[in-house]
Amino acid sequence: MAFSSWGTGPFSDTLNQDGSAPRFALLTQVRAYWQGLRQGGALPMRDKIDPRGIAEALESTFLLERIAKGVARFRIAGMHLHDLIGMDVRGMPLSTLFDPAARNRLSDGLEAVFATPAMLEIWLEAERGLGRPRLEGRMLVLPLKDAQGQTTLALGCLAMTGAFGRAPRRFAMMGGVREPILVGAAMTPALTDACESSASFTPLPTLPKTRFLPVAAAKHRSTPYLRLVHSRD
Repeated sequence: MAFSSWGTGPFSDTLNQDGSAPRFALLTQVRAYWQGLRQGGALPMRDKIDPRGIAEALESTFLLERIAKGVARFRIAGMHLHDLIGMDVRGMPLSTLFDPAARNRLSDGLEAVFATPAMLEIWLEAERGLGRPRLEGRMLVLPLKDAQGQTTLALGCLAMTGAFGRAPRRFAMMGGVREPILVGAAMTPALTDACESSASFTPLPTLPKTRFLPVAAAKHRSTPYLRLVHSRD
């Protein structure tokens, strides 16, 4: 299932039909933490991010650095991303997690995050095959200011339901939402051909109620459950 444009619909912090907690509650936690760091409507600064504020989401959280138009690489990544690809993702582009058909759309969305700026949420489904069972996810990307006050960094979270299976796993893009951010401080100048705004989206098919990927899904690890792999800050 493909979609032709970014939507402006709701993010993942809506309740399930039975009124229970959101299926992708990790995204709700990370987004609320990011919102809480905004002062006077400005984007949060990178040096204000404290891992203790998102302790429950650390395994699924990452920090991106913009390196070119529509391209960002991992500077810090939780161990779930390591297990997903089967290697250390530090220094790799975010597009590593996506199949080739999704990468142009990903580039458009990332450029909106840094240049507009905007919040981005992407709905994902992993490729399936021998040793690769059903795995679905949602990714949230939120812009940050660097030490020079430029929007070159982003805080992200990839929440998944299912089993990792045999690495590497890559995702198809099933839908997406991006929301421009009104900031109280001067924004980074947008590139002249930054992403277009759009107003329609193809919703992700209804997913069964599932739990978050258990620790047992990555038994091959010898690393602690809550740990971040760090690169240069």
